[in-house]
Parts: sequence; structure tokens; C-alpha cells
Amino acid sequence: MIVDIPPGLILIIGAFLVPLIPPGWPRKGYLLLLPIVGLLSLLSLEHGSFGEISLFGYELIHVRIDALSFVFGIIFYIAAFVATLFSLHSKDVMEQTAALAYAGAAIGAAFAGDLITLFVYWELTALTSVFIIWAGGSNRAYDAGMRYLIIQIFSGVLLAAGAVVQAQTTGSLAFNFIGLDGPGGVLIFLAFGIKCAFPLMHNWLQDAYPEASPTGTVFLSAFTTKLAIYALARGYPGTELLVWIGAAMTAFPIFFAVIENDLRRVLAYSLNNQLGFMVAGVGIGTQLAINGAVSHAFAHILYKALLFMAMGAVLYRAGTAKGSELGGLYKSMPWTTGFCIVGSAAISGFPLFSGFVTKSMILTAAADQDYLFPFLLLLFASAGVFHHSGIKIPFFAFFAHDSGKRPKEAPMNMLIAMGIAAILCFGIGVYPQPLYDILPYPVDYVPYTTTHVVTMLQLLMFSALAFAVLQKTGLYPPELRSTVLDFDWFYRRAGSEIVRNVIHSISLAALALRSMMVECVKYVIEQVRYHSGPNSLAARATSAGTMVVWVILLLMLLLIVQFT
Repeated sequence: MIVDIPPGLILIIGAFLVPLIPPGWPRKGYLLLLPIVGLLSLLSLEHGSFGEISLFGYELIHVRIDALSFVFGIIFYIAAFVATLFSLHSKDVMEQTAALAYAGAAIGAAFAGDLITLFVYWELTALTSVFIIWAGGSNRAYDAGMRYLIIQIFSGVLLAAGAVVQAQTTGSLAFNFIGLDGPGGVLIFLAFGIKCAFPLMHNWLQDAYPEASPTGTVFLSAFTTKLAIYALARGYPGTELLVWIGAAMTAFPIFFAVIENDLRRVLAYSLNNQLGFMVAGVGIGTQLAINGAVSHAFAHILYKALLFMAMGAVLYRAGTAKGSELGGLYKSMPWTTGFCIVGSAAISGFPLFSGFVTKSMILTAAADQDYLFPFLLLLFASAGVFHHSGIKIPFFAFFAHDSGKRPKEAPMNMLIAMGIAAILCFGIGVYPQPLYDILPYPVDYVPYTTTHVVTMLQLLMFSALAFAVLQKTGLYPPELRSTVLDFDWFYRRAGSEIVRNVIHSISLAALALRSMMVECVKYVIEQVRYHSGPNSLAARATSAGTMVVWVILLLMLLLIVQFT
């Protein structure tokens, strides 16, 4: 029966059958049906565990369904359906297969009850998602995919090493609370941190995501980093270090997003910013904070997918997503413009949109626990995200100036996918109770209070005013053809220079060593020829008398030695 199949395997197995389905509507219908069947299967499963096996004395649990994994399972299936619908016009079978397998791997990881099962799915997300990046089809996409794969595989290596140490230390491989008390917990924490794009570990996100196709980026935005948020919420709730990491994550991407020209890369920085709110919520660790982190992950997947879909539609029709080359597109792409504005309102936390009813839970939890400085950073970041995602994205793509481009409106499947995401963003904002009902803990929180609404509107209005003043005075960084230097410069440029210099030095040393060895061999050969060659002393002919003298001398020497 389908209800007995682990949730992730439905998409994984189904994905590898995609090339066997005839192209056209049979394949399109099959692609849409897979996430629907998977979601129905998940809804039919009771909370609990199944698929337990014993391996080398350790208990492995393939599927564990509880309140935390259930929320992520639902939103992952919704995201898989919306992203598949958005990409329905694509004929790239490799991307379609990889995307569904990638979504299935993320879902499987969310329901893993032990670290070994988690590791298997963890690595499968890396292997499948790199094909989505390569489907971008450019040399830049291939290079970015290789860097992405190396970093993601390294995350898996850390997870595997941490699992081994954790098993030796605790005698268990169960994926529950881990903490930072032991070396295994630290290794696993670093593995999760890489996938969550912690500061200084984040550049794979901005490097790889914008190089994928217009459809591939939508899939990428939904799963990898949110799987890491789930893993942190499972293994490290209440870890105070995460509060400070999360606060830093919300703040530093703002400055890069403001000066970035590629609007999909702006959204990648914005994604990093929003992850910081979730990480901080997990670190605070109270029921309200965990609910806030989980609900914000739920909402974020939807509005971030909507924004990436809007920019993907622009890239698909206009051929570019660079702010310096866009503007005036609202005239020929009005529906895409409207959906983009909805996504911008949701990510900015405007009242009546999803971000307002989820992000505020984290801010309230931070204030309740007296995290003053992190709270102020989160508040600053809330204004900043409105600045670069709420205003910059729609403004420079659709309104800033008339670029003269008049592309067609997005294809119908793209518009329907964006419409579904926009309805959910608005619906959750207006009526959040259905989302609150499936959160891990009972929700005793009212988002629409006068204080909260007025405070948020004031924050957003001042941010909009700052943007307008900077624009009018010419102080706002212009959209230029440029490359923004981030921490990845140290391993992409400086690091590569160091490696080249080291290799060059090694080559010179190897050449010097080779020359020295050749000279040594020549010297040995010359000495051998001198002492044993045709003209050497040993090769000369001697008379019988001379030989007798030598024999007598040797015998005398032996007698002396014998009787001394």
C-alpha cells in the first residue's frame, strides 16, 4: 500500500521513472501527480516510527513522524508541487528528474530518525541538487556546481564523522537533541552550519543558486537550507550560540544585497538574511521561538519561491536578471509584477502577509528572553530586508527606468504557480490559524495587536523613506555591471593564487631535485668507469710473477692476523 512507503521514496523512485514517461502531457501530468500523491500519503500516516532495523548493534529508524517533521514534510511537498508546476514548460528531463529526486531526498531527511539515515539523504540532496545547478547550461554553472558539490560533500563528511563519534560517545545514533557538549556534537553542528549557510560558510549559496536555470533556482531555494533549519531545530534547540549566529546572519547580507546588481543574487543574500531569523529562533529555544522558527521556515519557502519565480520569469522572458538592464517591465508583464509585489510584501513582514505572522513570533521571543542586542539586530534586519527585497527587487526589475524591453508575459504554468504561492502568502497572513495548528507546540500568540501592527508599519515606512531619500539624493548605490567581492574571494581568488604559487614552488623544487639526482648518477657512473672501465687499474693485464708476489703478501697478512 502507498501509505506504507516512506514519504521521501515516493518522489525519489518516481523521479527516476520520469525519462520513461512519454513527453508532453503524460509526462507533465505525472510530474504534477507525484508530489500530490506524496502529500496525500503523508497525511494518511499516523505519528510514530516505522522502518526500524538493527545495524551493528545500533537501532536505525527510517521514518519518524512527529509534530516537527510533519510541518516540514507538508511544506516540502507543497514547494515541490509549486516548483514543478512552474517548470512544466521545460523539456530538460535531467533537471526534472534531479529536481524531484532532490525534493524527495530532503523529505526523506526530514523524517529520518537516526544519524545514518539522515546522512544518506543528506548526501543525496547534495548529489541531486548539483545536477539542477549544472542544468543552467553555462560554464559558470558548471564551475559553480563543482564548488557547490565540494562544499556540500564536505558537510556530509563532517556529519558522518560526527555520527561515528556520537555513537562511540553515547552508544546511540538516534537523531534527537545533540548539543555541543561533545566533539561529535560539534562536528555535526558544523555540518548543519555549512548547509544552513552560517557566516563565512555562506558563499556557496550566492555562488551556485543564481547560476541555475530560471526553474532550477526555485527548487534550490526551498529545500537545502530549510532542511538545515529543521536539523538545527531537532538537534540544537536552545543552543545560545545560535542566537548570535542568527543575529549576524540577518545583518551582514543586507549590505551585500544593496550593492548587488544581479537580482537573483540579491534574493540569495536575502535568503541568507531570512535564515538568520530562523537560526536565532532555534537558539532562543522557547516554545514560542521554536514555533516562530518553524512557521517562518514554512512561510519563507513560499514567499522566497514566489520571488525567485518572478525573477525566473523575468530571466526567461527578458534574458537577464540584472538590475542595470531591466526596468519598465510592468508594462508588458503586469501579472508577474503583481506577484512579485506580493512576495516582497510577505518577506518584508507587511500586515496581512505571511511574514508578519511568523517573523514577529521570533522577535517577541527574543524580547521576552532579554536578548536585547540580538533583538535590535533582528529589528534592523527587518527594516533592511524591506529595503533590498521589498523595494529594490520590484523597483529595479519593473519600475526604476524604462529599459525599452517589452517581453511577453510569463507562460501560463508560471503564472499559475506564482498565483498559488501568492494566495498562500496572503492567506497565511490573513488567517494564520491553520499554520499555527500544525506547529510543534501549542500556540498562544496573537500577531495582530495594535502595538505590533503600528510598530511594524513605522519600521517599514521609515525604511521606505530612507530608500526614497537615498534615491533622490543620488547616494543610493547605482545598479552597475560589477562583481561583488565576498568571503569566497579568499578561496576562489586568493586561495587559488596561493595554491598556484605552492604548486609552482613544488615544481621548481622537483626540477632542482631531479637535476641534483641526475648529477649524482653521472658522478657514480664516472667513478665506476674510472675504477672498473676498460682503462682502469683493475682491467690491466699482469704477469704471473706479479700475481705470485700478491698471493704471498696476502698469505703473510693472513698469518699475521691469525697469530696476533
